[in-house]
Amino acid sequence: MHVCLMYQDRDFDPAADLPPNADALSQDLGLDVLVGAMAAGDRFLLDVARRAVLTSLTDPDAIRYRQAVLIDCLAQPAVVRELYALAVEAIERERRYWIFGQSDPSSLLHRSVDVMHLFVEMLKRVRAVAERHAAAFRSAGFARLFAEMLRELEDGYLQTVEEHLRRLQFRDGVLLSAELGAANRGTNYVLRRRVRRPSWRERIGLADPGSYTYQIADRDEAGARALGELRGRGIALAANALAQSADHILSFFGQLRVELGFYVGCLNLHEQLIRKGEPTCLPEPVSGATPMLSARSLYDPSLSLSTPERVTGNHVTADSKRLIVITGANRGGKSTFLRSVGLAHLMMQSGLFVAAEAFRADVRDGIFTHFKREEDSELQSGKLDEELRRMSWIVDHVTPRSLVLFNESFASTNEREGSEIARQILRALLEAGIKVGYVTHMFDLAASLLRERSADALFLRAERLPDGRRTFRLVEGEPLPTSHGADIYRRVFGVAPDGVLAAGARQLPAG
Repeated sequence: MHVCLMYQDRDFDPAADLPPNADALSQDLGLDVLVGAMAAGDRFLLDVARRAVLTSLTDPDAIRYRQAVLIDCLAQPAVVRELYALAVEAIERERRYWIFGQSDPSSLLHRSVDVMHLFVEMLKRVRAVAERHAAAFRSAGFARLFAEMLRELEDGYLQTVEEHLRRLQFRDGVLLSAELGAANRGTNYVLRRRVRRPSWRERIGLADPGSYTYQIADRDEAGARALGELRGRGIALAANALAQSADHILSFFGQLRVELGFYVGCLNLHEQLIRKGEPTCLPEPVSGATPMLSARSLYDPSLSLSTPERVTGNHVTADSKRLIVITGANRGGKSTFLRSVGLAHLMMQSGLFVAAEAFRADVRDGIFTHFKREEDSELQSGKLDEELRRMSWIVDHVTPRSLVLFNESFASTNEREGSEIARQILRALLEAGIKVGYVTHMFDLAASLLRERSADALFLRAERLPDGRRTFRLVEGEPLPTSHGADIYRRVFGVAPDGVLAAGARQLPAG
Protein backbone atom coordinates (compact mmCIF):
# COMPACT_ATOMS: atom_id res chain seq x y z
CA MET A 1 0.00 0.00 0.00
CA HIS A 2 1.09 3.55 -0.72
CA VAL A 3 0.27 6.43 1.61
CA CYS A 4 0.21 9.33 -0.90
CA LEU A 5 -0.96 11.99 1.54
CA MET A 6 1.62 14.53 0.38
CA TYR A 7 1.71 13.76 -3.35
CA GLN A 8 -1.15 12.48 -5.44
CA ASP A 9 0.89 9.91 -7.34
CA ARG A 10 3.83 9.05 -5.11
CA ASP A 11 5.09 8.91 -1.54
CA PHE A 12 7.08 11.67 0.10
CA ASP A 13 10.82 10.96 0.15
CA PRO A 14 12.19 11.78 3.62
CA ALA A 15 15.74 11.33 2.33
CA ALA A 16 15.42 13.77 -0.58
CA ASP A 17 18.15 16.39 -0.86
CA LEU A 18 17.43 19.77 0.65
CA PRO A 19 17.91 22.84 -1.56
CA PRO A 20 21.50 24.11 -1.43
CA ASN A 21 20.38 27.36 0.24
CA ALA A 22 18.49 25.57 3.03
CA ASP A 23 20.78 26.85 5.78
CA ALA A 24 20.59 30.43 4.52
CA LEU A 25 16.79 30.29 4.38
CA SER A 26 16.63 28.87 7.89
CA GLN A 27 18.93 31.56 9.26
CA ASP A 28 17.47 34.55 7.44
CA LEU A 29 13.79 33.71 7.80
CA GLY A 30 13.90 32.30 11.33
CA LEU A 31 12.69 28.95 10.04
CA ASP A 32 14.11 26.98 12.96
CA VAL A 33 11.54 28.56 15.28
CA LEU A 34 8.70 27.60 12.94
CA VAL A 35 9.70 23.98 12.47
CA GLY A 36 10.56 23.75 16.16
CA ALA A 37 6.95 24.64 16.94
CA MET A 38 5.80 21.98 14.48
CA ALA A 39 8.04 19.39 16.13
CA ALA A 40 6.95 20.17 19.72
CA GLY A 41 10.17 18.62 21.03
CA ASP A 42 10.10 15.53 18.76
CA ARG A 43 13.34 15.17 16.77
CA PHE A 44 11.66 12.97 14.15
CA LEU A 45 8.92 15.54 13.54
CA LEU A 46 11.57 18.27 13.42
CA ASP A 47 13.37 16.58 10.53
CA VAL A 48 10.15 15.82 8.64
CA ALA A 49 8.84 19.37 9.08
CA ARG A 50 12.09 21.02 8.02
CA ARG A 51 12.43 18.82 4.95
CA ALA A 52 8.81 19.30 3.89
CA VAL A 53 8.85 23.09 4.29
CA LEU A 54 12.15 23.52 2.45
CA THR A 55 11.35 21.22 -0.49
CA SER A 56 8.73 23.51 -1.99
CA LEU A 57 6.01 22.41 -4.37
CA THR A 58 5.86 24.34 -7.62
CA ASP A 59 2.51 23.11 -8.99
CA PRO A 60 -0.61 24.87 -7.63
CA ASP A 61 -2.64 21.68 -8.07
CA ALA A 62 -0.13 19.74 -5.94
CA ILE A 63 -0.36 22.47 -3.28
CA ARG A 64 -4.15 22.30 -3.29
CA TYR A 65 -3.97 18.50 -2.94
CA ARG A 66 -2.03 18.90 0.32
CA GLN A 67 -4.30 21.70 1.45
CA ALA A 68 -7.33 19.40 1.11
CA VAL A 69 -5.58 16.79 3.27
CA LEU A 70 -4.69 19.50 5.79
CA ILE A 71 -8.34 20.60 5.97
CA ASP A 72 -9.26 17.03 6.93
CA CYS A 73 -6.51 16.99 9.56
CA LEU A 74 -7.71 20.27 11.09
CA ALA A 75 -11.27 18.91 11.16
CA GLN A 76 -10.30 15.49 12.61
CA PRO A 77 -7.11 16.07 14.64
CA ALA A 78 -7.77 13.22 17.11
CA VAL A 79 -8.09 10.64 14.31
CA VAL A 80 -4.92 11.84 12.61
CA ARG A 81 -2.98 11.69 15.88
CA GLU A 82 -4.37 8.19 16.57
CA LEU A 83 -3.21 6.91 13.19
CA TYR A 84 0.18 8.51 13.71
CA ALA A 85 0.47 6.91 17.14
CA LEU A 86 -0.34 3.48 15.66
CA ALA A 87 2.39 3.88 13.04
CA VAL A 88 4.90 4.88 15.73
CA GLU A 89 3.84 1.97 17.96
CA ALA A 90 4.25 -0.56 15.15
CA ILE A 91 7.76 0.68 14.34
CA GLU A 92 8.86 0.84 17.98
CA ARG A 93 7.52 -2.63 18.80
CA GLU A 94 9.17 -4.16 15.73
CA ARG A 95 12.55 -2.95 16.98
CA ARG A 96 12.20 -5.09 20.10
CA TYR A 97 12.50 -8.30 18.10
CA TRP A 98 16.18 -9.08 17.94
CA ILE A 99 17.81 -11.65 15.70
CA PHE A 100 21.17 -13.22 16.35
CA GLY A 101 22.89 -14.52 13.26
CA GLN A 102 21.25 -13.11 10.16
CA SER A 103 22.63 -16.08 8.22
CA ASP A 104 20.59 -18.56 10.27
CA PRO A 105 17.31 -19.23 8.41
CA SER A 106 15.65 -20.64 11.54
CA SER A 107 16.33 -17.49 13.55
CA LEU A 108 15.25 -15.30 10.66
CA LEU A 109 12.05 -17.27 10.22
CA HIS A 110 11.26 -17.22 13.93
CA ARG A 111 11.72 -13.44 14.11
CA SER A 112 9.76 -12.83 10.93
CA VAL A 113 6.82 -14.91 12.19
CA ASP A 114 6.76 -12.92 15.45
CA VAL A 115 7.01 -9.61 13.60
CA MET A 116 4.25 -10.57 11.19
CA HIS A 117 1.99 -11.52 14.10
CA LEU A 118 2.63 -8.02 15.49
CA PHE A 119 1.96 -6.37 12.14
CA VAL A 120 -1.30 -8.27 11.63
CA GLU A 121 -2.46 -6.97 15.00
CA MET A 122 -1.45 -3.40 14.11
CA LEU A 123 -3.03 -3.61 10.64
CA LYS A 124 -6.30 -4.69 12.23
CA ARG A 125 -6.19 -1.64 14.49
CA VAL A 126 -5.41 0.65 11.55
CA ARG A 127 -8.28 -0.83 9.57
CA ALA A 128 -10.60 -0.35 12.54
CA VAL A 129 -9.76 3.37 12.53
CA ALA A 130 -10.51 3.53 8.82
CA GLU A 131 -13.84 1.75 9.32
CA ARG A 132 -14.92 4.13 12.07
CA HIS A 133 -13.84 7.43 10.54
CA ALA A 134 -13.42 7.14 6.76
CA ALA A 135 -16.78 8.78 6.09
CA ALA A 136 -15.70 11.94 7.94
CA PHE A 137 -12.77 12.64 5.59
CA ARG A 138 -13.31 14.49 2.31
CA SER A 139 -9.88 14.91 0.72
CA ALA A 140 -8.75 12.79 -2.20
CA GLY A 141 -5.65 11.76 -0.25
CA PHE A 142 -7.43 10.34 2.77
CA ALA A 143 -10.27 8.90 0.67
CA ARG A 144 -7.78 6.89 -1.39
CA LEU A 145 -5.77 5.78 1.66
CA PHE A 146 -8.81 4.63 3.64
CA ALA A 147 -10.33 2.89 0.62
CA GLU A 148 -7.10 0.99 0.04
CA MET A 149 -6.88 0.02 3.71
CA LEU A 150 -10.42 -1.35 3.72
CA ARG A 151 -9.87 -3.18 0.43
CA GLU A 152 -6.44 -4.66 1.12
CA LEU A 153 -6.91 -5.44 4.81
CA GLU A 154 -10.24 -7.24 4.64
CA ASP A 155 -10.89 -10.14 7.04
CA GLY A 156 -10.28 -12.90 4.51
CA TYR A 157 -6.82 -11.65 3.68
CA LEU A 158 -5.76 -11.25 7.30
CA GLN A 159 -7.12 -14.69 8.19
CA THR A 160 -5.09 -16.18 5.32
CA VAL A 161 -1.97 -14.46 6.61
CA GLU A 162 -2.56 -15.80 10.12
CA GLU A 163 -3.05 -19.32 8.73
CA HIS A 164 0.25 -19.12 6.86
CA LEU A 165 1.98 -17.88 9.98
CA ARG A 166 0.59 -20.79 11.96
CA ARG A 167 1.96 -23.24 9.40
CA LEU A 168 5.34 -21.52 9.35
CA GLN A 169 5.78 -22.27 13.03
CA PHE A 170 6.29 -25.94 11.98
CA ARG A 171 4.85 -27.42 15.14
CA ASP A 172 4.56 -30.75 13.33
CA GLY A 173 8.08 -30.63 11.94
CA VAL A 174 9.45 -29.56 8.57
CA LEU A 175 8.60 -31.47 5.40
CA LEU A 176 11.00 -30.90 2.56
CA SER A 177 12.32 -32.65 -0.52
CA ALA A 178 15.78 -32.65 -2.07
CA GLU A 179 17.83 -34.32 -4.75
CA LEU A 180 21.33 -35.71 -4.80
CA GLY A 181 23.74 -33.74 -6.86
CA ALA A 182 27.44 -34.02 -7.65
CA ALA A 183 29.44 -35.94 -5.03
CA ASN A 184 26.10 -36.93 -3.45
CA ARG A 185 25.57 -33.40 -2.16
CA GLY A 186 22.01 -32.30 -1.55
CA THR A 187 20.48 -29.93 -4.07
CA ASN A 188 17.10 -28.52 -5.09
CA TYR A 189 15.76 -28.28 -1.56
CA VAL A 190 12.02 -27.56 -1.61
CA LEU A 191 9.83 -26.85 1.41
CA ARG A 192 6.62 -28.88 1.19
CA ARG A 193 3.25 -28.19 2.73
CA ARG A 194 1.68 -31.08 4.57
CA VAL A 195 -1.59 -32.14 3.04
CA ARG A 196 -2.51 -34.13 6.13
CA ARG A 197 -1.55 -34.20 9.75
CA PRO A 198 1.12 -36.79 10.77
CA SER A 199 -0.25 -40.19 11.72
CA TRP A 200 0.20 -41.55 15.25
CA ARG A 201 2.84 -43.96 13.91
CA GLU A 202 4.84 -41.04 12.50
CA ARG A 203 4.49 -39.11 15.75
CA ILE A 204 6.04 -41.93 17.78
CA GLY A 205 8.76 -42.54 15.22
CA LEU A 206 7.30 -45.59 13.44
CA ALA A 207 7.60 -44.93 9.74
CA ASP A 208 4.89 -45.96 7.32
CA PRO A 209 5.70 -48.98 5.15
CA GLY A 210 7.92 -48.01 2.27
CA SER A 211 9.57 -45.09 4.03
CA TYR A 212 12.97 -44.84 5.66
CA THR A 213 13.99 -43.05 8.80
CA TYR A 214 17.26 -42.03 10.37
CA GLN A 215 17.34 -41.20 14.05
CA ILE A 216 20.13 -39.09 15.54
CA ALA A 217 21.38 -39.93 18.98
CA ASP A 218 20.79 -37.38 21.70
CA ARG A 219 24.52 -36.73 22.14
CA ASP A 220 25.36 -36.63 18.42
CA GLU A 221 26.18 -32.93 18.15
CA ALA A 222 27.62 -33.20 14.64
CA GLY A 223 24.50 -35.01 13.46
CA ALA A 224 22.29 -32.38 15.07
CA ARG A 225 24.21 -29.65 13.29
CA ALA A 226 23.89 -31.49 9.98
CA LEU A 227 20.17 -31.93 10.53
CA GLY A 228 19.86 -28.24 11.40
CA GLU A 229 21.66 -27.33 8.19
CA LEU A 230 19.27 -29.50 6.19
CA ARG A 231 16.31 -27.85 7.89
CA GLY A 232 17.80 -24.39 7.26
CA ARG A 233 18.27 -25.08 3.57
CA GLY A 234 14.68 -26.20 3.31
CA ILE A 235 13.18 -23.16 5.03
CA ALA A 236 15.64 -20.56 3.70
CA LEU A 237 13.42 -19.40 0.84
CA ALA A 238 10.37 -19.21 3.08
CA ALA A 239 12.32 -17.33 5.75
CA ASN A 240 13.62 -14.80 3.23
CA ALA A 241 10.20 -14.33 1.63
CA LEU A 242 8.55 -13.78 5.02
CA ALA A 243 11.29 -11.37 6.07
CA GLN A 244 10.73 -9.38 2.87
CA SER A 245 7.00 -9.30 3.56
CA ALA A 246 7.66 -7.99 7.06
CA ASP A 247 10.00 -5.34 5.67
CA HIS A 248 7.33 -4.32 3.17
CA ILE A 249 4.74 -3.79 5.90
CA LEU A 250 7.34 -2.02 8.04
CA SER A 251 8.03 0.37 5.16
CA PHE A 252 4.30 1.11 4.96
CA PHE A 253 4.18 1.99 8.64
CA GLY A 254 7.36 4.04 8.21
CA GLN A 255 5.88 6.00 5.31
CA LEU A 256 2.63 6.45 7.19
CA ARG A 257 4.61 7.85 10.11
CA VAL A 258 6.53 10.27 7.88
CA GLU A 259 3.56 11.69 6.00
CA LEU A 260 1.20 11.83 8.96
CA GLY A 261 4.11 13.33 10.90
CA PHE A 262 4.08 16.35 8.61
CA TYR A 263 0.39 16.91 9.28
CA VAL A 264 0.82 16.33 13.01
CA GLY A 265 3.44 19.09 12.83
CA CYS A 266 0.89 21.30 11.07
CA LEU A 267 -1.59 20.60 13.89
CA ASN A 268 1.03 21.45 16.52
CA LEU A 269 1.84 24.76 14.85
CA HIS A 270 -1.81 25.61 14.27
CA GLU A 271 -2.70 24.95 17.90
CA GLN A 272 0.08 27.22 19.16
CA LEU A 273 -0.87 30.11 16.88
CA ILE A 274 -4.58 29.80 17.61
CA ARG A 275 -3.84 29.66 21.35
CA LYS A 276 -2.20 33.09 20.98
CA GLY A 277 -5.14 34.42 19.02
CA GLU A 278 -3.13 34.75 15.82
CA PRO A 279 -4.99 34.35 12.50
CA THR A 280 -4.23 31.64 9.95
CA CYS A 281 -5.62 30.98 6.48
CA LEU A 282 -5.32 28.59 3.59
CA PRO A 283 -3.49 30.58 0.90
CA GLU A 284 -4.46 30.77 -2.74
CA PRO A 285 -1.59 29.59 -4.96
CA VAL A 286 -1.68 30.87 -8.52
CA SER A 287 0.42 30.26 -11.60
CA GLY A 288 1.18 32.38 -14.62
CA ALA A 289 3.64 34.91 -15.88
CA THR A 290 2.13 37.84 -13.96
CA PRO A 291 3.58 38.27 -10.45
CA MET A 292 0.94 38.13 -7.72
CA LEU A 293 1.06 39.01 -4.05
CA SER A 294 -1.77 40.20 -1.87
CA ALA A 295 -2.25 39.65 1.85
CA ARG A 296 -4.33 40.81 4.77
CA SER A 297 -2.80 40.93 8.27
CA LEU A 298 0.32 39.08 7.14
CA TYR A 299 2.71 38.54 10.07
CA ASP A 300 5.91 36.71 10.96
CA PRO A 301 4.90 33.47 12.73
CA SER A 302 8.43 32.84 14.01
CA LEU A 303 8.41 36.23 15.73
CA SER A 304 4.99 35.54 17.19
CA LEU A 305 6.14 32.17 18.53
CA SER A 306 9.17 33.83 20.14
CA THR A 307 7.31 36.57 22.01
CA PRO A 308 4.47 36.47 24.54
CA GLU A 309 2.50 39.21 22.75
CA ARG A 310 0.71 39.07 19.46
CA VAL A 311 2.56 40.68 16.58
CA THR A 312 1.37 43.32 14.15
CA GLY A 313 0.21 42.16 10.73
CA ASN A 314 0.38 44.08 7.49
CA HIS A 315 -1.88 44.46 4.48
CA VAL A 316 -0.19 44.43 1.11
CA THR A 317 -1.41 44.50 -2.49
CA ALA A 318 1.41 43.94 -4.95
CA ASP A 319 -0.30 42.17 -7.85
CA SER A 320 1.54 42.79 -11.12
CA LYS A 321 4.44 44.24 -9.13
CA ARG A 322 7.77 42.55 -9.72
CA LEU A 323 9.63 44.68 -7.15
CA ILE A 324 8.72 45.65 -3.58
CA VAL A 325 10.95 48.28 -1.97
CA ILE A 326 10.65 48.73 1.79
CA THR A 327 12.11 51.83 3.43
CA GLY A 328 11.37 53.94 6.46
CA ALA A 329 12.13 54.33 10.13
CA ASN A 330 14.67 52.19 11.94
CA ARG A 331 13.07 49.43 14.00
CA GLY A 332 9.81 49.98 12.19
CA GLY A 333 9.14 46.36 11.13
CA LYS A 334 10.76 46.34 7.68
CA SER A 335 12.86 43.19 8.14
CA THR A 336 10.00 41.49 9.95
CA PHE A 337 7.72 42.13 6.98
CA LEU A 338 10.32 40.77 4.57
CA ARG A 339 10.63 37.59 6.63
CA SER A 340 6.86 37.24 6.73
CA VAL A 341 6.75 37.31 2.92
CA GLY A 342 9.45 34.65 2.63
CA LEU A 343 7.87 32.41 5.28
CA ALA A 344 4.44 32.79 3.69
CA HIS A 345 5.79 31.58 0.34
CA LEU A 346 7.52 28.61 1.96
CA MET A 347 4.46 27.70 4.02
CA MET A 348 2.11 28.01 1.05
CA GLN A 349 4.35 25.95 -1.22
CA SER A 350 4.65 23.15 1.33
CA GLY A 351 0.85 22.87 1.62
CA LEU A 352 0.69 24.60 4.99
CA PHE A 353 -1.65 27.34 6.09
CA VAL A 354 -0.17 30.86 6.14
CA ALA A 355 0.18 33.31 9.03
CA ALA A 356 -2.34 35.83 7.76
CA GLU A 357 -6.06 36.47 7.48
CA ALA A 358 -5.79 36.07 3.70
CA PHE A 359 -2.92 35.40 1.32
CA ARG A 360 -2.58 34.94 -2.43
CA ALA A 361 0.66 34.68 -4.38
CA ASP A 362 2.13 33.20 -7.50
CA VAL A 363 4.11 30.01 -7.04
CA ARG A 364 7.89 30.42 -7.29
CA ASP A 365 10.30 27.62 -8.17
CA GLY A 366 13.03 28.99 -5.92
CA ILE A 367 13.19 31.28 -2.87
CA PHE A 368 16.50 32.99 -2.08
CA THR A 369 17.55 35.39 0.67
CA HIS A 370 20.41 37.85 0.82
CA PHE A 371 20.46 39.28 4.33
CA LYS A 372 23.29 41.19 5.93
CA ARG A 373 25.80 39.08 7.86
CA GLU A 374 28.35 39.72 10.55
CA GLU A 375 32.02 40.29 9.70
CA ASP A 376 34.02 37.25 8.60
CA SER A 377 35.10 35.68 11.91
CA GLU A 378 38.42 34.60 10.40
CA LEU A 379 39.06 38.08 8.97
CA GLN A 380 39.75 36.61 5.55
CA SER A 381 37.54 39.11 3.78
CA GLY A 382 35.46 42.20 4.39
CA LYS A 383 31.70 42.34 4.57
CA LEU A 384 31.29 43.58 1.01
CA ASP A 385 33.42 40.70 -0.32
CA GLU A 386 31.26 38.25 1.58
CA GLU A 387 28.04 39.85 0.30
CA LEU A 388 29.20 39.75 -3.30
CA ARG A 389 30.26 36.11 -3.05
CA ARG A 390 26.82 35.15 -1.75
CA MET A 391 25.20 37.21 -4.48
CA SER A 392 27.30 35.45 -7.11
CA TRP A 393 26.11 32.08 -5.80
CA ILE A 394 22.47 33.22 -5.95
CA VAL A 395 22.90 34.43 -9.53
CA ASP A 396 24.23 31.00 -10.47
CA HIS A 397 21.12 29.26 -9.06
CA VAL A 398 18.13 31.55 -9.68
CA THR A 399 15.65 31.01 -12.47
CA PRO A 400 13.17 33.46 -14.03
CA ARG A 401 10.50 32.04 -11.68
CA SER A 402 12.47 32.71 -8.48
CA LEU A 403 11.88 35.08 -5.58
CA VAL A 404 14.87 36.92 -4.08
CA LEU A 405 14.63 38.83 -0.79
CA PHE A 406 17.28 41.43 0.09
CA ASN A 407 17.69 42.86 3.58
CA GLU A 408 20.09 45.81 3.86
CA SER A 409 22.29 44.29 1.17
CA PHE A 410 25.47 46.11 0.00
CA ALA A 411 25.19 48.73 2.76
CA SER A 412 28.62 47.74 4.07
CA THR A 413 30.30 50.22 1.67
CA ASN A 414 29.45 53.90 1.18
CA GLU A 415 25.95 54.75 -0.02
CA ARG A 416 26.93 55.83 -3.52
CA GLU A 417 28.84 52.63 -4.30
CA GLY A 418 26.40 50.37 -2.48
CA SER A 419 23.47 51.90 -4.34
CA GLU A 420 25.16 51.45 -7.69
CA ILE A 421 26.00 47.81 -6.99
CA ALA A 422 22.41 47.15 -5.93
CA ARG A 423 20.99 48.94 -8.99
CA GLN A 424 23.04 46.87 -11.40
CA ILE A 425 22.07 43.59 -9.71
CA LEU A 426 18.39 44.51 -9.43
CA ARG A 427 18.24 45.57 -13.06
CA ALA A 428 19.56 42.20 -14.19
CA LEU A 429 17.25 40.22 -11.90
CA LEU A 430 14.12 42.14 -12.86
CA GLU A 431 14.88 41.96 -16.57
CA ALA A 432 15.11 38.17 -16.16
CA GLY A 433 11.59 38.10 -14.70
CA ILE A 434 12.64 37.42 -11.10
CA LYS A 435 10.46 38.81 -8.30
CA VAL A 436 12.35 40.85 -5.71
CA GLY A 437 11.74 42.27 -2.24
CA TYR A 438 14.30 44.80 -1.01
CA VAL A 439 14.67 46.43 2.41
CA THR A 440 17.10 49.37 2.34
CA HIS A 441 18.14 52.52 4.14
CA MET A 442 20.03 53.77 1.09
CA PHE A 443 17.99 56.74 -0.12
CA ASP A 444 20.05 57.05 -3.30
CA LEU A 445 19.03 53.51 -4.29
CA ALA A 446 15.38 53.83 -3.27
CA ALA A 447 14.93 57.20 -5.00
CA SER A 448 16.46 55.97 -8.25
CA LEU A 449 14.22 52.88 -8.20
CA LEU A 450 11.20 55.13 -7.71
CA ARG A 451 12.18 57.13 -10.79
CA GLU A 452 12.97 54.14 -12.97
CA ARG A 453 10.48 51.44 -11.94
CA SER A 454 7.40 53.10 -10.51
CA ALA A 455 5.15 51.20 -12.96
CA ASP A 456 6.05 47.68 -11.83
CA ALA A 457 7.22 48.38 -8.27
CA LEU A 458 5.48 48.87 -4.93
CA PHE A 459 7.07 51.22 -2.42
CA LEU A 460 6.29 50.59 1.24
CA ARG A 461 7.44 52.63 4.19
CA ALA A 462 7.60 51.74 7.88
CA GLU A 463 5.07 53.95 9.60
CA ARG A 464 6.26 56.52 12.17
CA LEU A 465 3.94 58.64 14.25
CA PRO A 466 4.67 62.36 14.76
CA ASP A 467 5.97 61.70 18.26
CA GLY A 468 8.48 59.17 16.92
CA ARG A 469 6.61 56.01 17.97
CA ARG A 470 6.61 53.01 15.61
CA THR A 471 3.38 51.22 14.74
CA PHE A 472 5.26 48.34 13.07
CA ARG A 473 2.92 48.71 10.12
CA LEU A 474 3.95 49.34 6.54
CA VAL A 475 2.10 51.85 4.40
CA GLU A 476 2.49 52.75 0.77
CA GLY A 477 4.75 55.74 0.46
CA GLU A 478 7.74 57.20 -1.32
CA PRO A 479 11.15 56.74 0.32
CA LEU A 480 12.36 59.51 2.60
CA PRO A 481 15.96 60.75 2.95
CA THR A 482 15.99 59.79 6.65
CA SER A 483 15.46 56.60 8.61
CA HIS A 484 14.73 58.57 11.79
CA GLY A 485 17.67 57.10 13.64
CA ALA A 486 17.57 60.15 15.91
CA ASP A 487 14.44 58.70 17.52
CA ILE A 488 16.41 55.71 18.79
CA TYR A 489 19.32 57.94 19.87
CA ARG A 490 16.93 60.13 21.85
CA ARG A 491 15.26 57.11 23.48
CA VAL A 492 18.58 55.61 24.57
CA PHE A 493 20.46 58.76 25.61
CA GLY A 494 17.58 61.05 26.49
CA VAL A 495 18.96 63.83 24.29
CA ALA A 496 18.78 64.66 20.61
CA PRO A 497 22.00 64.07 18.65
CA ASP A 498 22.25 67.79 17.80
CA GLY A 499 22.49 68.60 21.52
CA VAL A 500 18.87 69.66 22.02
CA LEU A 501 17.54 68.08 25.22
CA ALA A 502 14.49 65.91 24.98
CA ALA A 503 11.61 66.90 27.23
CA GLY A 504 12.40 66.06 30.85
CA ALA A 505 15.88 64.67 30.03
CA ARG A 506 19.04 65.46 31.91
CA GLN A 507 22.20 66.85 30.34
CA LEU A 508 24.88 64.24 29.58
CA PRO A 509 28.08 64.85 31.54
CA ALA A 510 30.92 66.40 29.58
CA GLY A 511 33.68 64.10 28.42
